[in-house]
Amino acid sequence: MPAFRFEALDAAGKTINGLVEADNPKAARAQLRLQQLVPLKVETVVQGTAGEGEGLNKQIFVRKVFNSSALAIWTRQLSGLVVAGLPLERALTALADEAEDPRQRELVSHLRAEVNAGSPFARALQGSPREFDDVYRGVVAAGEQSGQLGAVLDKLANDLEEQQALTSKLIGATLYPAIVSLFAIVIVIALLVFVVPQVAQVFSSGKRALPALTQFMLALSAFMRNWGWLLAIVLIGGFLALMFARRNEDFRQKFDAFWLELPLIGKLSRGYNAARFAGTLAMLAGSGVPILKALQAAAETLSNRAMRADAMEALVQVREGAPLASALAAKKRFPGLLSMFARLGEQTGQLPVMLQRAATQLSGEVQRKALAIATILEPLLIVVMGLVVMLIVMSVMMPIMQMNTWVK
Repeated sequence: MPAFRFEALDAAGKTINGLVEADNPKAARAQLRLQQLVPLKVETVVQGTAGEGEGLNKQIFVRKVFNSSALAIWTRQLSGLVVAGLPLERALTALADEAEDPRQRELVSHLRAEVNAGSPFARALQGSPREFDDVYRGVVAAGEQSGQLGAVLDKLANDLEEQQALTSKLIGATLYPAIVSLFAIVIVIALLVFVVPQVAQVFSSGKRALPALTQFMLALSAFMRNWGWLLAIVLIGGFLALMFARRNEDFRQKFDAFWLELPLIGKLSRGYNAARFAGTLAMLAGSGVPILKALQAAAETLSNRAMRADAMEALVQVREGAPLASALAAKKRFPGLLSMFARLGEQTGQLPVMLQRAATQLSGEVQRKALAIATILEPLLIVVMGLVVMLIVMSVMMPIMQMNTWVK
């Protein structure tokens, strides 16, 4: 049954906004009149299917209703209500009533209306593919089919929280070095453009040769003032060209493969993607999703196209009868730890448990490496910035010291 957002007047003339479920707008207005309300506006809320991309998902440039942290919190709340024995429709009603964001309330109300009309929860989620991806919907469908929706939602919430925690720690580890680097670049450019030219004006009338360091800084300053705009255009244009080229799958796969070969960033990227792949595969397999379907869904979560291609090739080998561990071991971009735990899981019959342990270890290793790199980069950037500023100051002071020598 569709949901409708309404604006109406009560008996006292006060404006009331809310949601009502009805077969059509006419029936919605009739319900409002039965409640002694005068309907002013009745609009359909979040309609559409996954294929058509209507409703909220039609607005491409509008932010998502659920960001990563909000989706994890919402899934945790829903799993708690379902595990407590509350029917799904009543659980969705409670979450809709408690939602503070109007768009979130409308989305949950639409899900409740679809479930109340007899649709499976996974099918109701298909109407909002931007909010609930294929992995999310696949896990929910497996939970419904097995009759353990509450337990599966709890696993899903755990996985979302772990992914959010890993992403937050990586961002936190790289944020400070990025801010220091940005301010260092701004300060150096300001010194070259505004301070160093003043030195040129003071010593331009002198007939004696300036120190080599001062001449170099004056030349660099002149280049920045005359051609800095062109350098900025080239850098921005190169960045935009790279982003445009990454839309080509062949180029992006080659670029991502090159990215994995970088000394520090490559190892972090490989570990992060492997941890996400292992965690998703463990969650799907543990929820009862067939291994081939779970492999395909887990592969699609990989942001690195080279590793995604390897995962799809491993899927083909598993489909042909090869063990999962052997298929992953043949792909050198995946850490050996992953294939080792997969082999142990296949031998003991506890593949989801072992894959989850692999994801936990890979995630912890990525966090440790990121923190170690950030710990080294922070003082290193400060030292480099200090050296650059010192060179600029020396280029200014050396002519002054040289002039004092001439006077003596």
